[in-house]
Amino acid sequence: MMRALLRDRQGATVIEFAILLPVLMMLLMGLMDISYQAYVQAVLEGALQKAARDSTIESANTSAIDNRVSGAIRQVAGNATVSTNRLFYSSFTLIKPEDFIDTNGNGKRDPGECYTDINGNKQWDLDPGRAGQGGASDVTVYKVTVTYTRLFPVAGLIGWSNQVVLNASTRFKNQPYNTQMIPKRELLCT
Repeated sequence: MMRALLRDRQGATVIEFAILLPVLMMLLMGLMDISYQAYVQAVLEGALQKAARDSTIESANTSAIDNRVSGAIRQVAGNATVSTNRLFYSSFTLIKPEDFIDTNGNGKRDPGECYTDINGNKQWDLDPGRAGQGGASDVTVYKVTVTYTRLFPVAGLIGWSNQVVLNASTRFKNQPYNTQMIPKRELLCT
């Protein structure tokens, strides 16, 4: 009886399929989740680039532009949280920490070391950008962060978070529709 049972191959395919089905389903769900993430990232990049072009003109309504970016994202990821941030600078070369004189040679700014105050706030800044769109001929760094819940719970099985956070940013120069207002730079030692 035992030999006959071991030689019988009827139903073996069903058992093999039952063993492989969970693995195949997990792979398929994981692939769809990663593809969806790539699609949302592509929509975000496209919406951000369109928003950047629209933002450069004098009469640009940045809140309306931000709402269009959010709307584009919510068309593909309805439950997404979208946050935007704009910092502006007088030129592209100022998108870096404020220069300082490293008197002790340790590679970081310590209290008492002199620095060039680019944004006029009387303190050394790692990022001297000022909040907002800026004015004529200013350079704006526009960042958008999108957070949404994954489509499938498979990510948790491999240690990934159930939340996806996507970031995109762009830099653009406003049109020269007026005289640019450049803040006075000071060398301060505080």
